[in-house]
Amino acid sequence: MKALILNGPCNLAFEDTPDAPLAPAEVRVRTLYSGISAGTELTQYRGTSPFMNRQWDEARRLFVPGGASWSYPIRNLGYEEAGEIVELGSAVTGLRVGQRIYGAWHHRSHHIADQDWARDRLMPEGLDPRAGIFSHIGAVALNGVHDARIRIGDVVAVFGLGVPGQIVAQAARASGATVITVDPDAQRRGLALKFGAKHAIPPENAAETIKELTQNRGADACIEVSGAAPALSEAIRAVAYSSRVVAMGFFQGELSGIRLGDEFHHNRVELVCSQISGTAPEAQHRWSKPRLWRTAIELQAAGVLDLIPLITDPVPFAEAPTLFARLDRGALGVMQSVLEF
Repeated sequence: MKALILNGPCNLAFEDTPDAPLAPAEVRVRTLYSGISAGTELTQYRGTSPFMNRQWDEARRLFVPGGASWSYPIRNLGYEEAGEIVELGSAVTGLRVGQRIYGAWHHRSHHIADQDWARDRLMPEGLDPRAGIFSHIGAVALNGVHDARIRIGDVVAVFGLGVPGQIVAQAARASGATVITVDPDAQRRGLALKFGAKHAIPPENAAETIKELTQNRGADACIEVSGAAPALSEAIRAVAYSSRVVAMGFFQGELSGIRLGDEFHHNRVELVCSQISGTAPEAQHRWSKPRLWRTAIELQAAGVLDLIPLITDPVPFAEAPTLFARLDRGALGVMQSVLEF
């Protein structure tokens, strides 16, 4: 097995390990595609993730001083994989060689999985296997849409049109909302319009534009997906009175420019975080991460979400270090990059 590891900030390498024998109830999966998260993974690549600078106290759910939770080498890069079963353990039932599965097993050429785990992640027959890389990032997006509590007929503003933002926009429209999207990149705005957004506007004076488009009411919900402080600030300004802003972006460090004494205070804005480690409390008895993962796949199979066009940069696995360096430099025109095996 060959895996991509991080030996230090911006220092990627490949690690070879012998193929382990299968236990009776295990299957071996050959990776076909592995998507790269240009948000979360770049915080690992750059060494800016809070897990790499502070200790995460799981019992108290606090980041505290005293070293890092993750030490180098980092072996957990990647969580958007699709593969096919190439070997079965002696006691495996209900699975066969050649079936495709989705999941998260990092940027590596092979993965050994329990048969129950694999069976729960079988891809629908005939679905493009590349759709499998969107199971987790699709779940992140769906979770954010659920947290926005969208009602049919709502106007929803989506700030940030990278891959998760594009999925959020498609899912919000499928939920019955009129979608306004905001991004500085004209190409990304055009893509959002192509897939059903009603309006796609630049960030300059976005709140004023959204108020104008909604007869001065504001958006019924705003979903911030960029992790940029100016976008969150504008989302707070653009939402209707006593309405909800969902913060999905992975904000790094301290934020400047967030004026909590302005619209946030005077408009009674509700600000909530959406993060995939948990689902909304009122829905936890029905919605779990596995259900969100499965739904992200099934919505693609049903044609409700069209995500394959988001793939712009398929790259051989051997060129992964070069690709990460390009992403770190902010390469223009890149949406979803994918490692091919």
